[in-house]
Amino acid sequence: MADADVRIPTELLPKDGRFNSGPSKVRPATVEALAATGRSYLGTSHRRTGVRSTVARVREGLRDLFSLPDGYEVLLGNGGSSLFWDAATFGLIDDRSQHLVFGEFSAKFAQAAAAAPHLAEPEVIETEPGTHPTLRYSAEVDVYAATHNETSTGVVMPIERPAGATGRQLVVVDGTSAAGGVRVDPTQFDAYYFAPQKCFAGDGGLWLALCSPAAIERIATIGVSDRWTPAILSLPIALENSRLDQTYNTPALATIFMLADQVDWMLGLGGLDAVAARCDASAAILYGWADAHPLARPFVAAPAERSPVTGTIDFDDSVDAAWLAASLRANGIVDTEPYRKLGRNQLRIAMFPAIDPEDVAAVTRCVDFLLDAR
Repeated sequence: MADADVRIPTELLPKDGRFNSGPSKVRPATVEALAATGRSYLGTSHRRTGVRSTVARVREGLRDLFSLPDGYEVLLGNGGSSLFWDAATFGLIDDRSQHLVFGEFSAKFAQAAAAAPHLAEPEVIETEPGTHPTLRYSAEVDVYAATHNETSTGVVMPIERPAGATGRQLVVVDGTSAAGGVRVDPTQFDAYYFAPQKCFAGDGGLWLALCSPAAIERIATIGVSDRWTPAILSLPIALENSRLDQTYNTPALATIFMLADQVDWMLGLGGLDAVAARCDASAAILYGWADAHPLARPFVAAPAERSPVTGTIDFDDSVDAAWLAASLRANGIVDTEPYRKLGRNQLRIAMFPAIDPEDVAAVTRCVDFLLDAR
């Protein structure tokens, strides 16, 4: 059956058909707000008031959104989360780290630490995709590295300091697809880093890190050591510039503006708890539908480990999920394909805060229609 042979009735379609797990749906209101700045923002200096005040708005908004304790600071720099993995191998890991690996993205920081010639071989705790491991105390490490939400598999894990962890051991968390959509207690982490193209409904190319006083001290201590660090990966340089509400090198101004607008929108909804509740509502719709469907099931077996922001749904062997994704795309519902390296017969549906829960419900109705029309 050709993709275009099945036309989904208009009344079943979502209002917005963007369900990508990153880059995510950008709210039209954000695009309109950016356009409304005209000549006053884009094309101006990132070291002058117009842009620096927007960076300050981002940093202050994130402090409020995450209810950061006194002494925590918001750092930012260019390059996205992928760059931050490398920056952390220079500026946060003193000698040895422990990494939780349970999918494509959680493995990348472990790989970066293992490749760094100035660091000891990391401890790696790994479980199969669809589950998550747990940090465990080790006297041999000075960084515990976790991933809040594994984007490739749709697994979420709680962020908690391992029992017995000492003050010299930092908890460093990849929050890329969870930050802004999943609740987190900042007292349980020392560095929580992410990028704006997921829950923050913007473009990529920027990293942000919420850092505790202990993380700031580690950055400063390593910064005055004899460890050579490329300037673009230097967390001391990033810290210095962040305190000036700017980045070391020229950022994408549109990305910063969209991030600021999304943070304001989240705060207007009522803050992180209210935003997370919106994602929870979408997740309840998607997983409830899959649990009840004879041909579908959530890929993540344990309900407590199912992500509220990236849902992965497996289908029976009698269903061609690739055909489903292609047919949805032909009807304007895009980017529901599974993560390519996972290789499963599934759909992956983003449920980030900008995505209306009713649109998630509409996707389930559209899939039902397609299954009936096969």
